[in-house]
Amino acid sequence: MKQKTIILILVLIAIAASILYLESLKPVIIAPGEAEIKPLNNTKIGKYPVAKEIVNPSGFINTNNITVAGLIGKKVILIDFWTYSCINCLRTLPYFNSWYEKYKDNGLVIIGVHTPEFQFEQNYDNVYAAVQKFGIKYPVVLDNNYSTWTAYGNLYWPHDYLIDIDGFIVDDHIGEGDYETTEKNIQDALKERMAVLKINEEINSEISKPSEVVNVDFSKVNSPETYFGASRNTFLGNGIKNVAGVQNLSLPTEISLNTLYLAGTWDFQNEFAENKNPGAKIIFRYSAKNVNFVASAINNVTIRVFRDGMQPGDKSGRDVLMRNGSSIVIISEPRLYSLIDDPEGYGEHTLEIDIEDPGLRAFTFTFG
Repeated sequence: MKQKTIILILVLIAIAASILYLESLKPVIIAPGEAEIKPLNNTKIGKYPVAKEIVNPSGFINTNNITVAGLIGKKVILIDFWTYSCINCLRTLPYFNSWYEKYKDNGLVIIGVHTPEFQFEQNYDNVYAAVQKFGIKYPVVLDNNYSTWTAYGNLYWPHDYLIDIDGFIVDDHIGEGDYETTEKNIQDALKERMAVLKINEEINSEISKPSEVVNVDFSKVNSPETYFGASRNTFLGNGIKNVAGVQNLSLPTEISLNTLYLAGTWDFQNEFAENKNPGAKIIFRYSAKNVNFVASAINNVTIRVFRDGMQPGDKSGRDVLMRNGSSIVIISEPRLYSLIDDPEGYGEHTLEIDIEDPGLRAFTFTFG
């Protein structure tokens, strides 16, 4: 009996330990109204906004759990609101990856808050694949319900917030660019952390110059992001705008700048337009250097890409392949596809996409 009692006690201890471990993996659920962090230094109140907590996360990548409150007083935090089909966000990632590798041992924690623009970006597997593809090693939090986005009063992708050791937002930056200023602010916040914690070490003051950086002169980009879905297709030129349902469309004789033209039978949903017949076309005259296409297909769909009526050749984007003398892209998983990458610079050109198969779901064009 004594031996059985001991075994029973050991089993109960193991069960209790397992329950405690599983409970530790659960995300901390915080209502938006309770997202305010308690700062540590009252002398900064009024000078800087107080940081907000991560609210009702939908999942985690590269971590089991993370909270802002758990890092205050210990780390400097850089929060980055992003989403994986946003070209502006993707162009910032080399800098975030570089800063993380450079400063993580000096007390910097980066938290990528992934707030989706499209429904397919709510899928954990899709986000996980993107995190792996872009080499992101820092924690990523899925913000599918826009809870953390709302707590911060955020309006933009990308938007980063730098939080010091005391829990104050000492810098924030919207969009691309000005990376040197952001990095210097990170360095200053890390130096303050060292002083508070009485850590004697050096911070590398050199400015990062990551590889694979794409720089854009936005003064020369004269085409706006252009949506296909019925909820936002205000640039549709030969169909009924902002109306869901099937439309049979024909191309006009004249093509205007920054106007979306479709040919064939298209089913307009809120987020995307899907071609229902082979041989459909997309035409868009743009003024920019690079063209990106957010798209997906349930089954692989082949599209042929032309620029000014010709094969784009050395101006092809990284997703363009040559097959039987044609410049093609295989559309499959939902993501951003690079169609045009012009090394010669900015200009006005006509993009034509011939769609070989039904089932292409077109979400948006973005330009750079």
